[in-house]
Amino acid sequence: MLDRQLRILTNRLSRSLAGDALIQSKTKQLRDRLNVDRIVLYYFYRKWEGQVTFESLSSPEFSILGSTGADECFNNEYAELYLEGRLKAIDDIERAEIHPCHREFLESLGVKASLVAPILKNSELWGLLIAHHCQSPRTWSDEDKAEMKAVAAELETVAVIRNV
Repeated sequence: MLDRQLRILTNRLSRSLAGDALIQSKTKQLRDRLNVDRIVLYYFYRKWEGQVTFESLSSPEFSILGSTGADECFNNEYAELYLEGRLKAIDDIERAEIHPCHREFLESLGVKASLVAPILKNSELWGLLIAHHCQSPRTWSDEDKAEMKAVAAELETVAVIRNV
């Protein structure tokens, strides 16, 4: 009985570590390809409450690991858009038509431009893959958007594997 439980635990831990390594690798590759300051994975641990659980940074000063975000800004309306596959590209947070709460939050993180893609697990919103450009506003190309969607889709398999 103990041997069986140990095997189950070891197997679960192994899958989790493999998933973590894949997330780290994919977020770094994406950051390099998009040439941005920060790529984060924001995981929802409760309905529309979440935390940055992974990040890839161009410099340590951009770290927001563990940040819980502006949960009061995220609601069912936004969640529904992401469930439908929304990719949110903001080229310049100062000029974008976004809620003031969202703008203030992005400003507090030093963000000038952002790109956000949903990560789904069993047709539920599991998390968000987010690219932050902090140096200046930028225009997100169709290639940038396609790359973001592709990596988010790859990370959906990790969400299922990790079974969080």
